[in-house]
Amino acid sequence: MINQLQDYNPSGVGEINGNLFGLPFDYESANLIVFAVPWEVTVSYGAGTANGPQRILEASTQLDLFDFDNPEGWKQGIFLVEIPQDILEKNNYYRTLAAQIIERLAEGKLLTEIPDLTPILTEINQASQQVNQWLFTQCQAAINQGKQVAVIGGDHSSPLGYLQALATKYSNYGILHIDAHADLRDGYEGFEFSHASIMFNAVKLPQISKLVQVGLRDISHDEVQMIDQSHGRIVAYYDPAIKQKLYAGTTWIEICREIINHLPEYVYISFDIDGLDPKLCPNTGTPVAGGLELEQAFCIFRELVNSGRKIIGFDVCEVGDAEWDGNVGARVVYKLANFMELSQR
Repeated sequence: MINQLQDYNPSGVGEINGNLFGLPFDYESANLIVFAVPWEVTVSYGAGTANGPQRILEASTQLDLFDFDNPEGWKQGIFLVEIPQDILEKNNYYRTLAAQIIERLAEGKLLTEIPDLTPILTEINQASQQVNQWLFTQCQAAINQGKQVAVIGGDHSSPLGYLQALATKYSNYGILHIDAHADLRDGYEGFEFSHASIMFNAVKLPQISKLVQVGLRDISHDEVQMIDQSHGRIVAYYDPAIKQKLYAGTTWIEICREIINHLPEYVYISFDIDGLDPKLCPNTGTPVAGGLELEQAFCIFRELVNSGRKIIGFDVCEVGDAEWDGNVGARVVYKLANFMELSQR
């Protein structure tokens, strides 16, 4: 691998070698280990994000590797562990079962009506918990070897096991959450580990001292109430309020710095691609008009690094099953990898 790296030309044609960006690293030589979680069992609108990791991988090899913030960032070593096909197969199976539950609820009927669907719900929740446990084990093993870790979903339920693994290492960390949705629903549609419940489940971890959410624009009354009653533990930057500030003349840099000031020293970034303007992610599971430009999101991360805070991990979720979505998703993954490495220096 060392010889391969010596011979590697970062300006050359991206090699299709099964690794992100065609980089010449394996598990042992890479600093950043990326786990794919092709799971979207509980999605309630558009499907396809389970194929997001594959789309990101396919698009990644055509990216140029020069990064304006971290030109040599690729040298840290980035390695994507093979996309687990067994999880993808289980996803396809349980997704069909979950559709029965979603359809029943959409009809305004109880799950206990004949045929009783509550056993199916229990089975799905158990399967989701098994995926969480698998990811927890994989991430903890990598962390114990001194690796940095990132996760590519799948829907936004994907990274919970990783958040739990980080909680065994860090007694106090914050989450910077880019999303159109707050994801603070308690067991949405009965699914304990719903994509709409990831942050509800995350804040159950006492180690997560702060959750700062940016770009929210599709939110329920209960979620707003939870934010308002969190005593400052959850801070929301709603997209309409952000836009109003911009229209009134506040600069984006000022807003970014205000956002960052809420966060502790150690920060995890959870990036739901639908936090962006849907022109950038038209095939995501639940697109919402409005949102951030890509460079606006990168500006927040840049200010995070400039503040001296450390990025301890990240996920990129809800990337749609299409070439353009994979292209944008790959750019987000690469940028976050380089920002994380920069922040750790």
